[in-house]
Amino acid sequence: MDRYAAHRAVARSLGVDAVALVPGPNFSRVLGGAFHTSERPLVVMIPQDGPPAAIVPNLELASFALLGFEGAVFDWRDQSGYADAFAALAAHLPLRSIAVEGQVMRVFVHHALATATPGLRIVDAERAISGLRLHKTAAEVAALREAIRMSEVALHDLLDQVRIGMTEKEVERRLTLALFAAGAEDMSFHPIVAAAENAARPHASARADYAIRAGDALLLDFGARAHGFAADITRTVFMGHATDAAHDVYDTVLRANLAGHAATRPGASAHDIDDVVTGVLEASPYADRIRTKTGHGLGRDVHEAPYIMRGNHQLLEPGMVFTNEPGLYDLASFGVRIEDDVLVTDTGSESLTTFPRDLMVIG
Repeated sequence: MDRYAAHRAVARSLGVDAVALVPGPNFSRVLGGAFHTSERPLVVMIPQDGPPAAIVPNLELASFALLGFEGAVFDWRDQSGYADAFAALAAHLPLRSIAVEGQVMRVFVHHALATATPGLRIVDAERAISGLRLHKTAAEVAALREAIRMSEVALHDLLDQVRIGMTEKEVERRLTLALFAAGAEDMSFHPIVAAAENAARPHASARADYAIRAGDALLLDFGARAHGFAADITRTVFMGHATDAAHDVYDTVLRANLAGHAATRPGASAHDIDDVVTGVLEASPYADRIRTKTGHGLGRDVHEAPYIMRGNHQLLEPGMVFTNEPGLYDLASFGVRIEDDVLVTDTGSESLTTFPRDLMVIG
């Protein structure tokens, strides 16, 4: 079986000679290994037909050899630079056009390819290349389940520890430790731990100088990685007590979240889901607190297709996974977000996230 068949098909469909991959989720999916993105370019070129070829930093050759790569490898050293390796690749595999990952390939790698082959046509094929990851296999869904399970174990552990008077940074530290104690191979992203008005910043940074107070909302957005796949979960809890206003805002977000689950099925569009979820928020007294779309795809990347937003009429199909994360945010008081990871099934959907959604008061 040709592990490059899907990428060769992308090249043919786009009318280009080859697809170029650099370290990232698409690279890992095909080759089964992960490499750091750094000042050292590493590129795999997959032509429509025939063996692939690669440019690899010399210090990475031993690691690259573990991938069982089938084609020619052109290595280079820091002392001499990478220009000769790009020229050697161009001579070995004459190309007039290539497709690249527009959101992943860096400008200096693009320039090195263009310099080695004057007149080379370089096409941004991010959607087509990353689209190969849209439908998760059974093994990939199993990896997501494991990442989510670890995340939920960590969350249970954390909530038993959080107390009024802790800083956001202290909670962040405890959450990080809990994730690794639960078996995470890495974190999906740097956790978001935000209390009170900071929770109204969707991508807030934890503060070392704010002690959590009674009545505060505490928003926790985080995830573990397992087998290269990322969980992405958000729960908002309240410290000591929750006001009537907090209950009302939370209930509105929860109703939006549940409406999204109910609407998810094959044949519905990303637009349809966002329209239902956002419609619940818009019909509430808190419409001015809407800041974000409903969600995004999830897999090897924390943010990938499909993007659950109005105007995206991509139809949902079995095997797609995305986040359902409505929220309401008021910088004068607090923010609430409830985020689940959702799998589209043959008959509807399944929430891979099982952590309770009902309002919780802790501490």
